Amino acid sequence: MIRYTLRRLTLLIVTLWLLTVFLFSLNYFFPGDTLTNMTGIRASDSLSYQLAAEARGFDSSIFTQYLRFLGHFSSGDWGQSLTTQRDVFKQLLPLLGGTLELSVLAMLLAMVIGAPLGLYAARQQRGAMDRVVMGVSLSAYSVPVFWLAQLLILLFAVKLGWTPISGQLNPLFNIDVQTGSIILDILASDNPYKSAALADAINHLWLPVIVLAIMPGTMLMRITRNSMLEVLQQNYIRAARARGLSELRILFRHVLPNAMQPVVRQLGLMFSILMSNIIVTEVIFNWPGLGSWLVKSIYERDYPVLQGGLFAFATLILFVNVVVELFHAWRYPQVRKELYAEH
Repeated sequence: MIRYTLRRLTLLIVTLWLLTVFLFSLNYFFPGDTLTNMTGIRASDSLSYQLAAEARGFDSSIFTQYLRFLGHFSSGDWGQSLTTQRDVFKQLLPLLGGTLELSVLAMLLAMVIGAPLGLYAARQQRGAMDRVVMGVSLSAYSVPVFWLAQLLILLFAVKLGWTPISGQLNPLFNIDVQTGSIILDILASDNPYKSAALADAINHLWLPVIVLAIMPGTMLMRITRNSMLEVLQQNYIRAARARGLSELRILFRHVLPNAMQPVVRQLGLMFSILMSNIIVTEVIFNWPGLGSWLVKSIYERDYPVLQGGLFAFATLILFVNVVVELFHAWRYPQVRKELYAEH
């Protein structure tokens, strides 16, 4: 397991290093001044511009410039926004909390709904409920997120009035932003109306979470069903039935542990798809997160923010995929054996 872990961590570090090379190169491809694109300091501020040029090694070779860029980037100096003149890294941290709140809740909802429905559909193979579950999952997977989000807003927010159209919390509650996760910020605050604020936050939260959970949930449903059907046809399941074991014991002791192996393997892919959908969802629901921040930076041509948002998104996706692979290899040792047997 140690060898496998070191291999995955090395691959993660190399990928992140290549990502920094790509981000550094973007500063020369963006229109405008390279140093301004990198730091957000405009040439009109002559003293700050000159100090930044010396600190970034712009009087030296391109290799030295990259090393200086890497040093500043790794220390949290990601420049300042061209529009707000605020530090990019400090802006990013609370927005990351808001994005993580949406993504974690959506993944949990997808697993709570998708896996049990996939198991149920497998147990009802070729039955009416199997066809209904698979038909609904295929239809939901085919619906674009931006269209589904607007349909649900029209139904639940406009027609029924069950939830606000957009936002994270009613501003009248005046909750200070600490982590960016509205639930955690409310719990950590000393607001006298904490319970009312929490109810309002959940009312803002449940609709975007459902929108985000639908696609990974339907993927999980189909993968779980197919994996269950494959395991149920194995010889050791027939042998367990021949020994007189109950169906419930066979399900929980033999079928589920083996059927979950391909499901766990695909969790990283599901999270990657969810993170691509979260950008659109945050824009539609006006949610203060990395996705809406990144889209806004593209419109405003705010290049330091654009670089920081891209790096944060890529790092989060890579990190989650590595964690899923390590858990999968730890839970199913045959994965490591098959990998090393190939070499």
